[in-house]
Amino acid sequence: MRHFDFSPLYRSTVGFDRLLSMLDSTSGQETPSYPPYNIERTGENAYRITMAVAGFGEGDLTIEAKEHTLTIKGERAQEAEAGEVLYRGIAARAFERRFQLADHVEVKGASLENGLLHIDLAREIPEAMKPRKIEIGKAGQKQIEKQIEGSTH
Repeated sequence: MRHFDFSPLYRSTVGFDRLLSMLDSTSGQETPSYPPYNIERTGENAYRITMAVAGFGEGDLTIEAKEHTLTIKGERAQEAEAGEVLYRGIAARAFERRFQLADHVEVKGASLENGLLHIDLAREIPEAMKPRKIEIGKAGQKQIEKQIEGSTH
């Protein structure tokens, strides 16, 4: 097991505190493997999480997005079995899977199809945060504008 020291990054970055804290907290943990999932990029700012949830119905699954965390829970109600099970290879145990979402990533929808849960996400950057071109003016021009604004004519 490797442990990474991110403290030098704290000294040279601004605004990445949450990301570095998340890396610190997960560096020593083992990731659960059930249920299996894929994360795909479906467009420039679009993503899809596909999770294999065989045996779970829509009523057995809960999806919650809160702050920067997407939580998916699955819990099946106990069913009375008709016969004796000789081998159980299909796991139907309860699970909880969490995904950390980047800033401005929102859940757009979810669907359950053929035992696969699809969750569509999109990054929507606010207009105020998008790059914009700044015009360069002349120094003397700014002083004239300030004088006109300050006059009482």
